[in-house]
Amino acid sequence: MGQKSTEEQVIVASPCIRNCCLNDKDICIGCLRHIDEIVGWGSKSSQEKLDILARCESRKQTKRQ
Repeated sequence: MGQKSTEEQVIVASPCIRNCCLNDKDICIGCLRHIDEIVGWGSKSSQEKLDILARCESRKQTKRQ
């Protein structure tokens, strides 16, 4: 039996905070994910999810400015 890669063993939790409302750019005001990132979350790899979280953090920083 094959061993799963380290990437597949990492569980990345959804950043959803149950404050779901999209702005005019289709970004959720609660978790800061784009609608496409929300809809596809379950089928993304761990690395893709981490990339999404990094984009969310970037959006958060931009929002503060």
